[in-house]
Amino acid sequence: MADDARLDARTRRFDAVADRVVPYFGLGLGTVITPVVHPAGARFWLAAGPLVAASAAWSWWFTRPRRRPSDSTGPHPAGDCLANRYGGLYIAGLLGFMAVLVYLSPFYGFQAFAGYVHSVTYLRRYWPAAGVIGTAAMAAYAQLGGAWNPLSTAELGGLAALTVVNALVGGGFTYLGYFTTQQSERRRQVIAELNEANRRLAESLAENAALHARLMERAREAGMLDERARLAREIHDTIAQGLAGVVAQLEAADAAEGDPVLRQRHLDAARALARESLAEARRSVQALTPARLVDARLPEAIADMATAWAQTTQVTVHVQTTGDVRALLPELEVTLFRVAQEALTNVGKHAGATTVWLTLTYMEDVVVLDVRDDGVGFDPGARPGPTAGAGYGLSTMEQRVLRVSGTFTVESAPGEGTAVSASVPAIPAEAGAASDPAGADRTGTDAADPDRTVTDAVDPDRPGVDTRPGRTVIGSGLARTGAVGAADRGAA
Repeated sequence: MADDARLDARTRRFDAVADRVVPYFGLGLGTVITPVVHPAGARFWLAAGPLVAASAAWSWWFTRPRRRPSDSTGPHPAGDCLANRYGGLYIAGLLGFMAVLVYLSPFYGFQAFAGYVHSVTYLRRYWPAAGVIGTAAMAAYAQLGGAWNPLSTAELGGLAALTVVNALVGGGFTYLGYFTTQQSERRRQVIAELNEANRRLAESLAENAALHARLMERAREAGMLDERARLAREIHDTIAQGLAGVVAQLEAADAAEGDPVLRQRHLDAARALARESLAEARRSVQALTPARLVDARLPEAIADMATAWAQTTQVTVHVQTTGDVRALLPELEVTLFRVAQEALTNVGKHAGATTVWLTLTYMEDVVVLDVRDDGVGFDPGARPGPTAGAGYGLSTMEQRVLRVSGTFTVESAPGEGTAVSASVPAIPAEAGAASDPAGADRTGTDAADPDRTVTDAVDPDRPGVDTRPGRTVIGSGLARTGAVGAADRGAA
């Protein structure tokens, strides 16, 4: 782009110099050729010399640029000169000097170059035609010998015909060159405007990307606060209550020292409550960070999780990944993993599916997770809202996805199965590398062919795994249990 700008500036300077030099070119040729072809005396030069000087001064004064030609934004290569504003006066004076000089010597007819060029450049509307015709007439008179060859009445017709030819040829080519120059100037301006628009668009995109990253950071902070509040509620409602029950049972056991049977009953109850509280604590810790995402890419983590789920529930699961697999922000990967996990959990809890299809699709701007089953289905409009302690049901999955500026949809009907779809922005892990350097290594592309459909990596030694390219099939499909999120009832 810098080379184009330099070339454009060089071209404009050349056009400006040529526009200013052309009057002196004709004057110089006439002054040099006249004494060679037709030796003239002192009287000739006393008349021609001042006229040549006056004509040169006239052209210099009117075409002298008031600012540098490369800085000009107008249509003329000479920049902001007086001829742009007083073109009619300038051309009248130029042709007047030319007429007298051609009368003195026909070789000053070379001034026709200046007459054609400056008439087209500096006159407006229909006046360039008048300047071209006047120049063509004087050029024809010079071509017929001028005052050195007095014309007869019959030769005046030839003068008129030659004038028409000169106007068509000289004026036509001059106008064509001027038109080409103007077209080039307009194209240059359009290109400059497009470059400016592209620059502003690039700045806007960069600003939008930064804004999106800030919004994601705020959403992440809000998610952390929500997660802390949820954990506080769960600890209070489960672990704290369980520990309080353990303490109460132990105190009751101490009070029943005289009754061994009653004492043992209280101790057994305390032991059961302790185990239950331990299980709740483990479940809460597991809900914080999926362990499978620590050392695996998102598709592999989902496939491993689906493998374990299928072996437990005996439901066939088809897992497939398409698109250019790449690392996402940790918050986005955790969200998709949790949605897949909870969708499968709901399938296992709520009626009638024998097969589940789980698809992870990487697009240019979004990543979409689809979980579909062939279970009994339900009426999405009748499902209840979230309740305290309800765990990760459809409503909580939706909140997770919305928290990261994604979209969440559920499609189902009684007897027709259920489809859950979660879409999140495809923000690369590099955007959050400062806060989570390890997150950039969780996923990657297929080095051999990044554009092909990528199948989740699942251990081929595990029972029930179909390792054919493009698909992973997990489970035996013998049992009939669950549909994804039937009315979100009791989802945990």
